[in-house]
Amino acid sequence: MEKEKTISFKNSNAKRFLDAFNNIDYFLKTRYNFNRAMGFSELIRKCVVLNYTIRKYEDDLVDYGRLRNAIIHNNNEDIVIAEPHDSVVEKIEHIEKILTTPPKAIDTVARRDVLTISADKSMREVIKTIANSNYSNLPVYKDDILVGVANGQKILDSFGKFLISGGKAEVFLSSVKIEDMLSKIENSNYYFVAPVNFTIEECLKEFNKNHKLLAILFTKDGERNQLPLGIMTGADVIKANKILEDF
Repeated sequence: MEKEKTISFKNSNAKRFLDAFNNIDYFLKTRYNFNRAMGFSELIRKCVVLNYTIRKYEDDLVDYGRLRNAIIHNNNEDIVIAEPHDSVVEKIEHIEKILTTPPKAIDTVARRDVLTISADKSMREVIKTIANSNYSNLPVYKDDILVGVANGQKILDSFGKFLISGGKAEVFLSSVKIEDMLSKIENSNYYFVAPVNFTIEECLKEFNKNHKLLAILFTKDGERNQLPLGIMTGADVIKANKILEDF
């Protein structure tokens, strides 16, 4: 019988692959407090609902778990019996980088020049501000506390309902305050307040789990009584994905 061929471990593709694999395994178990003895495939399956990047690369990572078992001998990483292809090594290292050192949304995709508006402004003033600024999501503050987000589509929907119910356009524009309009919206799950250290991956997870989400507002600690430092909208999702691809 032919003797099993082994490959030098130092500076090999196998070492690079196993280093990235082990870092991913350790990171996920530590971050989500999973048992250290959990198998890699089970770990990936459990993290699919917790992490956008894992969801995106689930099939690849499960395959890498099988590959890891194929390239080492009896769990001894000093005895390598196969070398992964360059493209495989580059991809798992890319996934590792996204997971362990993810880019922050505030530094990459979020718009930093956030325009806010006072809760006592009339709908006419709000609509004019949106039109002049070309921003469709304006955080609304009352006594330095966030009370909602003035969204162009939400305003249009509210205006339409007001007219259908018999209201006069001039009354809506002049007498209704943005705070009044926001109080009549059935739910506020179309925006989300996040801390300034929120990563792109965490933002994409929020957009993925809530298809009604229109904007993520960033404050220092994710609190409503803090000034906005940045904003990300649904229109930024494609850009965010591209940043992760190129990261």
